[in-house]
Order: sequence, then structure tokens, then C-alpha cells
Amino acid sequence: MRILFILFMSFALLCSRAAFAQDSSFGESAFQESWKEVVGDHFFIYYTGEDRFARDVLAKAEVYYGRIATDLGYPRYSEFWTWEKRVKIYIYPNHEAYIKATGQPRWSQGMADYRKKEIISYAWSKGFLESLLPHEMAHLIFRDFVGFKGEIPLWLDEGVAQWAEEARRPQMKRAAKDVYERDCLLSIQDMMRLDLETLGKTDRIYIRSSRTKTGEPGVLFLSADELINTYYLQSVSLVGFLIEILGSYSFADFCRQLRDGKRLEEALRFAYPTKIRNLQELEKEWRKYLDKL
Repeated sequence: MRILFILFMSFALLCSRAAFAQDSSFGESAFQESWKEVVGDHFFIYYTGEDRFARDVLAKAEVYYGRIATDLGYPRYSEFWTWEKRVKIYIYPNHEAYIKATGQPRWSQGMADYRKKEIISYAWSKGFLESLLPHEMAHLIFRDFVGFKGEIPLWLDEGVAQWAEEARRPQMKRAAKDVYERDCLLSIQDMMRLDLETLGKTDRIYIRSSRTKTGEPGVLFLSADELINTYYLQSVSLVGFLIEILGSYSFADFCRQLRDGKRLEEALRFAYPTKIRNLQELEKEWRKYLDKL
């Protein structure tokens, strides 16, 4: 058996360090000053500082909305994110006010509540307009479409959100290609089994089985950070393959099957009947895609 060692990969993926809120309630009630408001077709922007950043957020959000819905192949039906269903984006005046109101760690630049359809950050947050805003919007659009009840693997949810960060796609593609060339890919079966919440709680090396480009068995020795970064990088690469190569229409059909209760491999067979019938075939086709990048 060929033994493979992997060096630390500092891909710095925003999603693996961003703070997400599932059940917490922040927003308007968490801040004592009076909120000002700008309204678009699909968003309410609440803010307390200068108008410029809030209007930039609104303009970018509307552009991202159309782009993400198109990329994912989702129909923008008439009542989706309109009127009272608009998404709320709260912009605190500075980082201190944001941290105080939300209780997030100091490294946090923003957060989202997917069930309440709220995004929360602060004025001039680094990377907010280019990365965090489209990332969180993609989570919201995706979850609005597939819901919370189906068998939705984490790699699919996070891959969709990262794919929405269009400016970073070339960088992420190069990084995925590098991992493939160094024979350091995790198997998709392994990705399905990983519990990321438990990683990093102990100082240890994780041993994962793998396969080389030629099909030989191998072993990866990874720190928690390496394993998490590899997982997230592969997630966006898989989603990019499904959307770019197999098409956004089929991808939307795949997600629709998951929403309607099909298990993952059933949904793959339904959406990609001539290409992908199980996880092994998905990995085979994805590796072909990486080989040609």
C-alpha cells in the first residue's frame, strides 16, 4: 500500500471559519439605536451609519440574487423573496457594535439565521461584499429550495455557498487541482461519514483512506485543520463540477429530488440517469473533471 503524507494546506476558506446562526434571534431587537432602511426588490437593508455602504450592499445583493438563482437553476417564481418575504440584512455601524449585539467571537465578520432569513454584519466588514454576502445568500436560497427535512449532505450545502463566491472560483479550482495532483483527495464516501463538529477537539492526526489517480489504495495523515480545509475545498469542487459540466438544470432537478424525500443516491440516479447512479460513479466523473482542469 502506498503511504501518502499531506502537508498543511492553508486554503483559508471563509466558510470553514464563518459563524452561522440557526436558532438565535438578533437583528432589530438587539440594537438600541433607530435603524434606517433601504428596500430593494428582494431585500430589506437595516443600518445606522452612512448610507453608502448600505446602498452598496443592496445593489450587490440584488445582483447576487439573480446570479445565484441562475447558477443553481432555480426558478425565480413570482413570490420568492418579495414583499414581506424579502430577506433582512442588518448592518451594524462597526465591528464592536456587531460583536456586542450578537455575542460572536471577535474573528467573526458576519453571520446568518437561515430559518429567519436574516444576514447580519457591520459596515465595511472586510470581504463582506465579495465573499460573505454571496456565501450566506446562497445558503438561504438553497435552503429555501430544498428545505431542512431531506437528506442534504453538508458537502452539498457548503459547496453551493462557496460556489456563489464567484471571485474566488479560479483560486478554489487551482487548489482542488493541486490536491488531486498530489493524490490527496478524500473519498466521497469518507466525506459523507465525517462529523466536522467533533474535529479539532483533541490534538491528534487523522488517518483517512484514499486512492491515487491510477486507482492505487493510499493513506492520508491529516491534522484537523488539514482535514477540514480539504473537505470544504472538495465540496465546492464537487458542486462546481455538477453545475458547470452537467448543467444547472440537472443540478436543480437533483436538489428537487432531495427536497421531495429521495435519498442521495436515488436523487443522483433520477437527475443524472446516464452519467451517475451512485457515489462511486459521482467520484469517478468528478476525478475526470479534475484531471482536465
